[in-house]
Amino acid sequence: MERLVTTSQAAQILGLSLQGVHYRIKNNQLKSIKKSGKTYVYISEHVEDKSKENEKPVEIIEIKELIKVKDEQIDLLKKNMKWMKKQYTSEIIRLEKNQKKIIEVFNREIDLLQSAFNEMRSIYKPQIQNQKKTQEAEEKTQKPINDEIRYITLQKFTKMMKAYGKSDLEIKTIILTGVKSKDHRFLYDKKSKKVIIKDSDFKDFL
Repeated sequence: MERLVTTSQAAQILGLSLQGVHYRIKNNQLKSIKKSGKTYVYISEHVEDKSKENEKPVEIIEIKELIKVKDEQIDLLKKNMKWMKKQYTSEIIRLEKNQKKIIEVFNREIDLLQSAFNEMRSIYKPQIQNQKKTQEAEEKTQKPINDEIRYITLQKFTKMMKAYGKSDLEIKTIILTGVKSKDHRFLYDKKSKKVIIKDSDFKDFL
């Protein structure tokens, strides 16, 4: 049994080009007929349709296209990762170099400060030692003087003044005047609120 198809369909079924179909029609290798100005070819039902061999399921085509797109994306990501890795590596190297430079600068500054400190110490150490010796010598000199200072009681001072012919009022006035005028012989102790009197002949009160 035969079926009637167009020359284009015949080419697909037989796996030929359109020119090949027309060549076979011309050489009577294919049975044909013309209708309304168009050529049709008789194809046996037993002829294997080769056009189906080239057909691929739509799903398989879509999956392959999807895989192709994904592969392209993966390649792009790999390139980006490679570029980023290169950038990060160069940045890390740059930071390490900067860190080394900073450490070197700090070390140089520390050395300079240490050198300046040692120099200042060598200059001022003798002066400090001399000042210390001078202070110790002054303390030794002043100590005997302080030990020689003697104090008398208020009663003894009053008795002495009365021997000079002073009245109680005059004695009180002498003491108050001495404290106010900061006479070194009259000292007022704020804690005990008492007047301390240094031992003297007080002849200036005669």
